[in-house]
Amino acid sequence: MEKQKSKKEPKYVAFSTQKGGAGKTTLTVLVASYLHYVKGYDVAVIDCDYPQHSISEMHERDFTMIEGDEYYKGMFTRLGEKKAYPVIESDTKEALNDAEKLTKESEYDFIFFDLPGTLNNEGLVLSLASMDYIIAPIAADRLVLESTLNYLIAVRDNIVSTGKTNIKGMYLLWNLVDGREKSDLYEVYEAVIKELDFPVLKTFVPDSKRFRRELSVSHKTLFRSTLFPSDKSLVKGSNLDALTDELLTLLI
Repeated sequence: MEKQKSKKEPKYVAFSTQKGGAGKTTLTVLVASYLHYVKGYDVAVIDCDYPQHSISEMHERDFTMIEGDEYYKGMFTRLGEKKAYPVIESDTKEALNDAEKLTKESEYDFIFFDLPGTLNNEGLVLSLASMDYIIAPIAADRLVLESTLNYLIAVRDNIVSTGKTNIKGMYLLWNLVDGREKSDLYEVYEAVIKELDFPVLKTFVPDSKRFRRELSVSHKTLFRSTLFPSDKSLVKGSNLDALTDELLTLLI
């Protein structure tokens, strides 16, 4: 599914969960970069994940690498008109203001928010209420699953139920899927999810070391970057292409 010509108001999207290590930051970068550099959409990222601000730090590392490396500098030049998307370091109190500033300066199809996971924060509640879509990554781990489901239940009961929200959909995404695990394990978990009435994306993301591949002095094929798309050879089997296509059917 390729980009439509007509411009729309940007969709606010968050890969969000309260459980660390679920992969929300990596997924934010991978999907944003794929949509921007491969699919041709205009995206921006608001990094509110204090104190680490992992995406902002990755953005800085990427730029530092290309400044001192002719190989990556050449790759960056070959991007042509599709320049790097902005990554704004922010916090939950300023996230929406920063997004509004971006939209005044340029037009975006999607603005992705990397949000912290604790709801005992007025700024986070307001930010979540302003999202159009929330994607919550889950893994076949009881602690991860219970934590994420409790998080979404809290969002639904305390934010969505008020009617004072932009949220149009909340979806679960199977991430870090180990192909060696028995399928009946996932069937048990999905039965619980079904009882709670949360939709699950059809695409799953496998557990793979490729997701850690960033720019390096050895110039190995890269997968995770804010300045470049994932290498085609690594996209195969990652389900990144299928995931972005499925997301587009929901988001536009």
